[in-house]
Amino acid sequence: MNEAATLDVPASERISRKIADLGDWRGEMLARMRALILEADPGIVEEWKWDVPVWSCEGIVCTGETYKGWVKLTFAKGAKVDDPTGIFNASLEGNLRRAIDIRQGELPDAEQFKALVRAAIALNRAGAKPKRKKL
Repeated sequence: MNEAATLDVPASERISRKIADLGDWRGEMLARMRALILEADPGIVEEWKWDVPVWSCEGIVCTGETYKGWVKLTFAKGAKVDDPTGIFNASLEGNLRRAIDIRQGELPDAEQFKALVRAAIALNRAGAKPKRKKL
């Protein structure tokens, strides 16, 4: 389906199509991680940007990219998120983003991952600027 034909398709449906189109372990893993993201906070919003799934809550929490050999979850402000269990394993050298690369056969701990998502959301909420009142 071309980009123009999908403009009116809701992001959640586009993400579901992406998962189905993968048709292999990457689709299964992306579906699993999506479910954990949605479980982490009821305020999560699914979006579709840059041709990838994006999960936001008062700002971008993370994106879900797929490559030939791995699924990558990139946290927009990951460098500022406390990661006591060391779940971030990619993009560690940057000043802002951090990522989790998941290869076939790997299974990130669900509770640790959800805690990371919640910490990213808390960071977004703490940095959210109050809306200015119109005079």
